[in-house]
Amino acid sequence: MANKKMGRPTNAPKNKTIKFRIDDETDKKLEYCSKELNESKSEILRKGVCKVYDDLNNK
Repeated sequence: MANKKMGRPTNAPKNKTIKFRIDDETDKKLEYCSKELNESKSEILRKGVCKVYDDLNNK
């Protein structure tokens, strides 16, 4: 039985993967945000989902 590599402990493990398509313009915007905020593209996308969710629940 192979041992899994142990990472930093977290209360919110990121164990789901989503694959989706984006156009060139959206990719450029995502890349820009990632560089400006010094965060991963995944983190930018997670923040975007949270922002949209919050906006929907604050109507």
